[in-house]
Amino acid sequence: MRVFRQAAWLVMIAACVAAISQSPQRPPGLQAAQASPGTMSTTSPAPVEGDYHARDFRFGTGDTIASLTLHYRTLGTPRRDAAGVVRNAVLILHGTGGTGGSFLGQTFGGHLFGPGQLLDATKYFIVLPDGIGHGKSSKPSDGLHARFPKYTYDDMVRSQHLLLTEGLKVDHLRLVLGTSMGAMQCWAWGETYPGFVDGLVPLASAPTAIAGRNRIMRTMIMDSITHDPAWNHGEYTEQPRQGLVGALNLLLMMTSSPLQWHRSGPTRDRADAWYEDQIKSRFAATDANDMLYQFNASRDYDPSADLEKISAAVLAINSADDVVNPPELGLMEKLMPRVKRGRYILIPTSDETRGHGTHSLPAIWGKYLEEFMKGLPTT
Repeated sequence: MRVFRQAAWLVMIAACVAAISQSPQRPPGLQAAQASPGTMSTTSPAPVEGDYHARDFRFGTGDTIASLTLHYRTLGTPRRDAAGVVRNAVLILHGTGGTGGSFLGQTFGGHLFGPGQLLDATKYFIVLPDGIGHGKSSKPSDGLHARFPKYTYDDMVRSQHLLLTEGLKVDHLRLVLGTSMGAMQCWAWGETYPGFVDGLVPLASAPTAIAGRNRIMRTMIMDSITHDPAWNHGEYTEQPRQGLVGALNLLLMMTSSPLQWHRSGPTRDRADAWYEDQIKSRFAATDANDMLYQFNASRDYDPSADLEKISAAVLAINSADDVVNPPELGLMEKLMPRVKRGRYILIPTSDETRGHGTHSLPAIWGKYLEEFMKGLPTT
């Protein structure tokens, strides 16, 4: 119970967010419901893993890395038309703290990638990258620590474009689908590479600067890490426990769902045990510098000025019980009319939704994706 007492300060934060629900029982970062202990059907093509090395990659800060590693997984085979253009490629982008591999679980890939499903991997060429700072791609914990370039979402999108065009020889995308951070990168894809993509599906996002409570929660996470003396400007030999636990507490609240949490802890003792298990497992799997960089990457995200540049069709989906993107702000209703071929869906709260984590449950939003894909231009 020592960890639980150390986190007593969380009560103050919980008072701000407890009225809004989110996420499944064991959300990995802002990936919430994406990972699953199950696996896809064995009838689907096996994923192929690889690394692309971007030479002398230059970040928006002006810093460079001699070789930036981008890890990825692919399913299926690219198919080209008579002009040699790839027409069946799908890029799927994970959320903060996640990896491309988390899409391979039964909860996500098991609903989309199998034979006859919406993104049947025998028909589509599916690319699942680990973003900069995540998974097996280059990240601070590889050795540079706080000397690692302070990347942004724009850097991540440019690196994904290099992976596709230079590494995988993909010159066109049928679809870019993203969850949370990946959803915000969908908007950047539409503005940075107009004409490269037929359709964009951002799940759990808003195409505007991160401000208000969303920004404050992210600042709390970053400050919790950097204000711990054990962080030592990123040069720690052991994880800064106090700061990292505080950051994980905030993350738990950002992806919380009162209904699901009550099911996990219907009594005092079971709730306490569930919480301590969450902190124990998450602490063991998280590096403080990596987490700090992942949240700092959103600092200058703001696609709102260039929404008119998006030529791809857009299907934006949020859920009404999302702490990170609360619908009462009315942001989507104001911004979506500026997207030429855009549609916005707000999924009502129900026993099936998981707040922010609804982004990773195609069983809930798959019908909208099916309709959207039928409306994309034929190739």
